Amino acid sequence: GLRRRIGDLAEGDDKAAQALAAVLEAAQALPGDGWLDRLAEGRPEGPCEEFLARVRGQTVARDPGPLFGLETDARPPVDGLTEAAAALDAALAGLAAPMAALQAALSQRLEDEGERLDSSLRTRLDAAARALRRRRRDFIGPWRAMLASLAAEPDEDFVDWFAVARRDGRESDVGMSRHWIDPTAPFVAAALEPAAGALITSATLRDISGDVQADWTAAERRTGAVHLPAPALRAEAPSPFDYATQTRAFVVTDVDRDDAGQVAGAYRALFCAAGGGALGLFTAIRRLRSVHERLAGPLDEAGLLLLAQHVDAMDTGTLVDIFRAERHACLLGTDALRDGVDVPGDALRLIVFDRVPWPRPNILHRARRERFGGRDWDDMTVRLRLRQAFGRLVRRADDAGVFAILDAATPGRLLGAFPDGVEARRVGLAEAAAQIRAFFAARRAASDAPAA
Repeated sequence: GLRRRIGDLAEGDDKAAQALAAVLEAAQALPGDGWLDRLAEGRPEGPCEEFLARVRGQTVARDPGPLFGLETDARPPVDGLTEAAAALDAALAGLAAPMAALQAALSQRLEDEGERLDSSLRTRLDAAARALRRRRRDFIGPWRAMLASLAAEPDEDFVDWFAVARRDGRESDVGMSRHWIDPTAPFVAAALEPAAGALITSATLRDISGDVQADWTAAERRTGAVHLPAPALRAEAPSPFDYATQTRAFVVTDVDRDDAGQVAGAYRALFCAAGGGALGLFTAIRRLRSVHERLAGPLDEAGLLLLAQHVDAMDTGTLVDIFRAERHACLLGTDALRDGVDVPGDALRLIVFDRVPWPRPNILHRARRERFGGRDWDDMTVRLRLRQAFGRLVRRADDAGVFAILDAATPGRLLGAFPDGVEARRVGLAEAAAQIRAFFAARRAASDAPAA
C-alpha cells in the first residue's frame, strides 16, 4: 500500500528511494495475510506474529471463557513472551528508523524544490510526510512502550491486558491493550492545562446520589478538574422541564430477564401500549438479536416498524434517521443509542431497558473500580447511564415519555438517577402497559382540548 501511494514520489531521489525500500523490507516483520489462521495453527511468521502467538496462548490458557471474547492480565507472562516482546520491539525500532528517513527525504524535497513543485505534488508530499510522522508517533511509539513495559514493573497509571476477540465463535483479532486507568489525566494535560479557561457542562455532570458534596466531587473526578492546580468553580441551573408531569418511570417486576421469550413478550406489550415511538436498549448484542427474532413478527402484525442495530444492514445514523421520521417505529440498540440518540418530539416516547446496565466486568473496569471506590463506582456509573438514557425522552417543553426497566432486581439506590418528582414505580407487566396507555391517552386528550 505504501509503495502504491508514494512510490512515484521517491522516483529520482536516491535517499527517498532507499528509505522506501528499507521501510518495505522492515515492514515484513508485521503480520501478513492469513496471520490469524497461522496463529491458530501454531505456525507464526515473523516477530510480530510470534509475539501475538504468545499473547494468544496466554489468553486462551487463562481465560477459556465465552464464545464472544477472551481476555487476561498481561502479567505474569508465559515462558517466551518477554523474549518475543523484545524481538518485536527491535523489529519496530528497525521500522521506525527508515520511516523517519523517508519522512525527512520527502520534507527535504518540499524545501529544496518548492519553486518547481505544482500544488498537487506539494500536497501529496506534505500529506505523505505527515502520515509517516503520525504512524511513528501514534503506532510504533505506543507499541514499543507497551512491549518495554512487559519486562518492567507495572505502571500504576495504566492497565495492560491481552485479548482474543471472537465473532460467532471464530477468532477475529488478537492483541495487547493498554488504557489509562484515569482517562482524565491525558485529557487535562492535552486540553485543560494549556487553556486560559474551560467550561464543562452537561445535564448529567453530577451523580444524583443524595449527597451534594459527593456528587460534585464525583463530577470533578470524572472531568479531570481534580488534576488542576486551582479548584474548579461550580454552577448549577434548574431544569426547564416539568418531569413529574411529562414523564413516568417503571420497574417491571414479573418478567424473568433471563428468559428471552418473556423479555420479548414484555417488549411487545410495552411497545404496543405506547403505539410505537419506542427505543429498546440492551446490555448484550446476543440478547438483542434473540429478542428481535421473536419480536419482528408480532410488531409487524401490530403495524409497527421494527429497526435493530446489529441486525439491520444499516449504520446507526441511518437507523436513527428512519426512527426519527417514522412516528410509530421501534428501534432496538445498545450503548451507542443510549448515549447518542437525539429524537425530540413524539417519535421517541418510550425507553425500555432489558436489565440494569451494570458495567461489563472486564479487566479495564476492574482496575478503575479498584481505583475509584468499588461498589460506589459501579453505582455511580449505572445511575449516570440511566440518567443519560432518561434524558432522551424530554428534549423540549411539549415532549412526554415513559421509562421502564425489565429487571425486578433493580436496587432502590439506583433509582435516584431520575429527576426530582419522578418516582420509579415497581409494577407488574400488565399494570405497566395499562398505565402507559392511560398516560399517553391523557396527554392526547389534553393536547386536543380547546384552549380556554
